[in-house]
Amino acid sequence: MDSLLERLRAELGDVAVLTDPDITGSYARDMMPLAPAGRPLAVVFPADTAGVSAVVRACADHGVPIVPRGAGSGLAGGANAVDGCVVLSSTKLDRVLEVDPGNRLAVVQPGVITRHLRDHVAGHGLFYPPDPSSFDWSTIGGNLATNAGGLCCVKYGVTADFVLGLEVVLASGEVLRTGRRTAKGVAGYDLTRLFVGSEGTLGVITEATLALRPAPPPPTTLVAAFFSAADAGAAVTDAVRAGLVPSLLEIMDEASIRAAEAHLRTDLSAGDGTRALLLAQSDAGAAGDEEVVALARVCEKHNAVFTHIAADEAEGALLLQARRVVLTALEAYGTLLTDDVCVPRSRIAELIDGCEHIAGRLDLRIAVVGHAGDGNMHPTIVFSGPQGEIRARQAFDAILDLGLSLGGTVSGEHGIGRLKREWLAREIGEVGMAVHHAVKYALDPDGIFNPGAVLGHRGDPGESYPSSHRWSQ
Repeated sequence: MDSLLERLRAELGDVAVLTDPDITGSYARDMMPLAPAGRPLAVVFPADTAGVSAVVRACADHGVPIVPRGAGSGLAGGANAVDGCVVLSSTKLDRVLEVDPGNRLAVVQPGVITRHLRDHVAGHGLFYPPDPSSFDWSTIGGNLATNAGGLCCVKYGVTADFVLGLEVVLASGEVLRTGRRTAKGVAGYDLTRLFVGSEGTLGVITEATLALRPAPPPPTTLVAAFFSAADAGAAVTDAVRAGLVPSLLEIMDEASIRAAEAHLRTDLSAGDGTRALLLAQSDAGAAGDEEVVALARVCEKHNAVFTHIAADEAEGALLLQARRVVLTALEAYGTLLTDDVCVPRSRIAELIDGCEHIAGRLDLRIAVVGHAGDGNMHPTIVFSGPQGEIRARQAFDAILDLGLSLGGTVSGEHGIGRLKREWLAREIGEVGMAVHHAVKYALDPDGIFNPGAVLGHRGDPGESYPSSHRWSQ
């Protein structure tokens, strides 16, 4: 591969091509400990679209796979290296290129940190709503790759709902522009949506045009404690039925509450009997105050043993911190394996109770937090040692099976990555997989983009390439 490395250095410069194994190894995987990862040949840092195109052309000419990578905050192994690949980092593609207040949009490169974009547009009186829990360090490119959601999904939706257009480098090295800058547009297929959520398997996103919202008023926050997950789940269902749409509605189970309390050294609930906590915010100003009061009444109707409304923004941020620190708090107990299932909101309690049953059966700590407003739950399995890992994998699969049995999906926002490929096939079926493979083959016929992610490697044992289709050959 010396000729490839020489070409990459000629295109990008020596400092933008790293091959030291000690350094490249640190770019080999994301935050999911159990997803497979290989050893990259090199990590490259292009600074513009032309540089990305040059990397793609060089790798295609040498038959070397490319794994696009943002900050590595993913939780499904979607950015994990394969042996001998080139990891393409978006670190240097980190500029906010434009903010257009009149049309409420921003044009950004994929390496922009999500939190930085929100702070940047706030100076223009605007708001970028998507906020995955890792938004302090995750990148826009990573959010686009997985169609990330976050705590504000219940009111504002997920990343795809804010993407107007993209610039994408294709497997040929050509640059495709999708979408528009207008509020409406239905010219041709929706290629923008095709690339959002594709996890780097169809092309490399180098620029995104994003819709913005007017900056909302400071939020009002509610916390409500329950002695059962069923009561908390019933409160969520009733709130949705009543037409209440807070900007945030989160749930924490007992294991999550206790971990966060120990980490923050504070009391979040109504005592040892608390089995579930709801956290809600409304950012609708005076109407939001009324909405939070209405939510509190719904919670009390469903046997909340404690409710508290915080109109002060700082106090609300402190309450919300309990939800944001759960994963960090759980790290004190062992290695984490975070699942990501989305179920109908009316079945949240069944999922939480089912996870508790799985934890007891396999002798594991499983903590469940999630976006109650849209049913996207994140059961987190804590384990240690080889035997613990075996049981953790069993629990992971059992939770996915439970989610599907409740009418849900195996991934609400983390993506399929390398961890859930078999489960994707179970969820969407043979015809669905055939369509996925057809799209992949059309855009990446040689399979150089992120092989092993989402659909697996072509020709892998057990991979679903139906023999009736030409791309199975």
